[in-house]
Amino acid sequence: MEFEFPTEFGEQLAFGAAAFTAFAGFVIMFAPGLAMRVFGLAPRGERREGFSEVRSMGGFYLGLGLGAVMLAQTLIYTVFGAAFAMAAFARIVSILSDKGSTYLNYLLLVVQAIIAALPLLYVFGFFQT
Repeated sequence: MEFEFPTEFGEQLAFGAAAFTAFAGFVIMFAPGLAMRVFGLAPRGERREGFSEVRSMGGFYLGLGLGAVMLAQTLIYTVFGAAFAMAAFARIVSILSDKGSTYLNYLLLVVQAIIAALPLLYVFGFFQT
C-alpha cells in the first residue's frame, strides 16, 4: 500500500482535517495534562481516571484521523465528517442544556464544524477542480 498525497483541492482539505485530527489526538493521548489544562479540566482529588478518559479520547481521534489519512477513500471521509458533525451537534446540545455557553465551547464548536464540513463538502462534490 502506497501513501499518496491527494492531488485534488477538495481532497487536500479533507486530508488536512484528518491530519489535524490525528495530530490533536496524538497530543491529547501523550500529553493529557496539557490537554486538560487547555480545555479547563482537572482530575478530581486523588482519582486519576480523568487521565485515562482523556488519553482514550485522544487515541480515538488519532485512530480516526490516521484511518482517514491512510485509506483516503470517500466513504471513510464521509464517516469522518459525519462523526464530527454529530460531535458538533452534541456540543450544541451541551451549550443549550448544560449551561455551557462559554467562549471555549463556542470556539470548539466552530473547530468541530469546520472539521466536519471539509470532508463532507469534498465527498458531496462542492469542491470542483
